[in-house]
Amino acid sequence: MKICIFGAGAVGGYLAAMLTVRGEHEVSVVARGDHLEAMSSRGLTLITPRSRLELRPHAVAGSARELPEQDVVFVTLKAHAQSAAAGDIASLLGTRGVAVFVNNGIPWWWRYRGAAAGAGPLPLLDPEGALWGSVGAPRAIGCVAYSANAIESPGVVRHIANNQWLLGEPDDSRSERLLAVTRLMCDAGLHAEVAPNIRHSIWRKLLRNAPLSSVCALTRLSVDALAREPELPALCNAVIDELAAIALADGCDLADHVEAARSAIRLGGAIDGSAAGGLRPSMLQDVDCGRRMEVQAILGQVRVFARESGTPCPTLDVLLPLLRGLDIAIR
Repeated sequence: MKICIFGAGAVGGYLAAMLTVRGEHEVSVVARGDHLEAMSSRGLTLITPRSRLELRPHAVAGSARELPEQDVVFVTLKAHAQSAAAGDIASLLGTRGVAVFVNNGIPWWWRYRGAAAGAGPLPLLDPEGALWGSVGAPRAIGCVAYSANAIESPGVVRHIANNQWLLGEPDDSRSERLLAVTRLMCDAGLHAEVAPNIRHSIWRKLLRNAPLSSVCALTRLSVDALAREPELPALCNAVIDELAAIALADGCDLADHVEAARSAIRLGGAIDGSAAGGLRPSMLQDVDCGRRMEVQAILGQVRVFARESGTPCPTLDVLLPLLRGLDIAIR
């Protein structure tokens, strides 16, 4: 198979390495900047708690237009960068390819639930409708990733903890292509499975991701360090309660997962139980590196849903403008 990782940063680099190591498929990557230059000249290095792998992807490109049509495109760009890349993603898909969107928060295809359902783009995440029009929601597969990775240096990705990937069709069907992508990932050593309801999986991850990403980004504290200031876990718990209420109004009951989300914040560990001291969520990593954060996908669109359903969210109302202000300062 021809497989492309579009956006080979931390998570994308980990995916590219795992899919490359067995050498069964043509794995190409689209990257930029120093990371692109390093992978072009020296290849991709993956460091895990148990090993160090030095790999050569089939192709390393600075533009999707340099690559032929692909069978599967894993889009690991940040949510705010996806709309601008819609044309390039579509060019890689050609007539038969499928795009697996691996991103945090609410995805752009959220309103699509099958051909018979009325739907449309989310203006906050796909402002011009470029993804909706060029890629098309029927070409998308959703993916919720629990995988902590970081770029240690250009071309070098460190896998820190977690290796869980939940995949689903926007209409929750068990399509052949969904099963094929799941098998592909499992064969590469990625713990992938089909989610019974991909939106439920997205909401469930947001229970943990929204409070931790936002509070860690604003305080610059790692996950395990939050407990040193007792009021910070309480702040995170308030976000969890609001998220659960907003999700319920959207038709998703998360009551069985609230306590687990609270425990994850209290204990500050990895979801797989491994030691993960110093774990820095993606938004904090973005702050560290002076990059834009996924504020709209993780918190902004959630508050839009809250407004639509009339669900109060006073904590989000405070955190969201602070994060948007921080994002402006970074840019």
